[in-house]
Amino acid sequence: MALKYDAEYFKAFEPIIPMLAARPKPAVHDIEGRRKGFEAAIALFTGSLPESPDVEQKEHSITTPAGVTLPVYSFIQKGAPSEMPGPAILHCHGGGMILGSVAMVAQGIAWQVQQTGVPIFSVEYRLAPESRGQNLVEDCYASLVWLSQNASKFNVDPARIAVFGESAGGGIAAGVALMARDKGLSPPLAKQILIYPMIDDRNLIPNEQLEPFAFWKAEDNITGWTALLGADKAGKHDVDVSEYCAPARAKSVANLPPTYIDIGGLDIFRDEDIEYAKRIAMEDIEVEFHLYPGVPHAFEIIAPNATVTKRAWEHRLKAMMSF
Repeated sequence: MALKYDAEYFKAFEPIIPMLAARPKPAVHDIEGRRKGFEAAIALFTGSLPESPDVEQKEHSITTPAGVTLPVYSFIQKGAPSEMPGPAILHCHGGGMILGSVAMVAQGIAWQVQQTGVPIFSVEYRLAPESRGQNLVEDCYASLVWLSQNASKFNVDPARIAVFGESAGGGIAAGVALMARDKGLSPPLAKQILIYPMIDDRNLIPNEQLEPFAFWKAEDNITGWTALLGADKAGKHDVDVSEYCAPARAKSVANLPPTYIDIGGLDIFRDEDIEYAKRIAMEDIEVEFHLYPGVPHAFEIIAPNATVTKRAWEHRLKAMMSF
């Protein structure tokens, strides 16, 4: 049977099709065009999220081992219990490796903290192509180390820290989890929560059945991965690409933390995410995986009231409180 949209998703999506169709279509490798287009669209949809007045946002400055100064933003519920140290999440925002910011997703982060009570620390990592290769993951890993070393200041148990990200941020979070394993982070990560993660630079050939439904399309993927890795490496099966940049290339996924992954059935990252979840499960690591039929990338911001979105948030929020 042919692929099709979830009926509730399409009901929310149909009215905005003319607006999306009228937007200029950036050419392959047009990074500035994508930054303007995608960031404007995301701001439009996320601006309707509810306010979270009980969540306090603060900026912290860290310096990485490479000497780069980065802001990390904490989102902490006011009046949270302080008797015992609790869990925390290091967050990496989405944006195809080339766009996005903490400010773009701050309202959504605050809402998740409001729902769970779990503090989130979101990293303003450097973007490609201005910064390339492992730098994006290194920025987020340095932020993880900072959080682990300063856990007591935030009443956080360093043995209960997870990494979390959406889209490219999910790929970066997966790279951070691999790096934490290989560098012997102590205590080790408690969990990785990967929302439709972008993890395989070799996924550059359009799936003709899937492409018409995709929100993030093959040309966008080519642009993002080439900006990060360079044209001499992106998508090339026989070249050396860091598994921290493209976690699907990891030679081994053994000894990773318990894992949560979800993905829409109309998302071009579908197959790479299914395979990654399968590989982790085959290492006898606890995996929770959800494949939601009839929805593309970032479906929750288009159709926040659809049943599929409510189900996804139920699973995600539970995962955020499970370590």
